[in-house]
Amino acid sequence: MDEKKIQRINELYHKSKEKGLTEAEKAEQQELRQEYIFAMKNNLRSILNNIDIKEADGSITKLETKDRTPKV
Repeated sequence: MDEKKIQRINELYHKSKEKGLTEAEKAEQQELRQEYIFAMKNNLRSILNNIDIKEADGSITKLETKDRTPKV
């Protein structure tokens, strides 16, 4: 997600606290927030997928092979 979109999220937030938002602005805000959340989840998932776990027997297992949660 680029910096302009993050700035727009913040602008809409501040405007909502000061004056309120139109329906179009509320929809834009919701769409931008969902995009931001999706980007953050993917970023965290990629970080976690690069972690290796050293088992008690000395073997190394990638964290992604231990992950049993469904992918979103």
